[in-house]
Amino acid sequence: MSSVAVVTGAASGIGAAIVAALQRSGWSVAGLDLQPSPDVQLGLACDVADSDAVAAAVDRIGTELGPIGALVSAAGHYEYSPIGDITEERWNRMLSVHLGGLVNTARAVLPGMLERGEGAIVAVSSELAIGGTESEAHYSAAKGAMLGFVRSLGAEVAGRGVRVNAVAPGPTDTPLLPAPQRTPEYLAALPARRLGRPDEIAQAVQFLVDEGQFCCGEVLSPNMGAVI
Repeated sequence: MSSVAVVTGAASGIGAAIVAALQRSGWSVAGLDLQPSPDVQLGLACDVADSDAVAAAVDRIGTELGPIGALVSAAGHYEYSPIGDITEERWNRMLSVHLGGLVNTARAVLPGMLERGEGAIVAVSSELAIGGTESEAHYSAAKGAMLGFVRSLGAEVAGRGVRVNAVAPGPTDTPLLPAPQRTPEYLAALPARRLGRPDEIAQAVQFLVDEGQFCCGEVLSPNMGAVI
């Protein structure tokens, strides 16, 4: 497989941890983020919701680093909002970053992967796509839609050598984690009694990229027991 990986949301949190894990395992990583990551072989400023910008970025990565063998869609957007406060603009932005970002990047890298007959795509979803919670309906819906896309695309391209899977993390210690999920009461309610770490989520992603040859449309959910 080509040794070039693209990671979206690469500049911080889970995305940055994924970059580090893939680099340790020998990948050259290109990062797409609103703020380019300094810790990748090629960092590009890109809004993954913009399909034209994504296509241009992927073309540049192919020219400068070589054929893309892996894509990890980890770019995220989060806000806590009761259903009555979710405007059309908020709803559309949530979907365009999470689902749109995955679709845009997958469509950009897939032609090359299918031509070479190999590749791995991993989407970073959320345990809220599986379990749900209050006042996060647009976030949960967007993350859930990602899983539907992963399962369908995985079935479509598996026979042509491209593996499509997802990781659905639970509460993870990143800047995006809302304050209510850091309280002692919340942590005590988790079976693991602690938050996940970005490097632990990155291990799951790396497994699907490097070793999960038998995985097709799978969803790994390292979630500290939040959903069992």
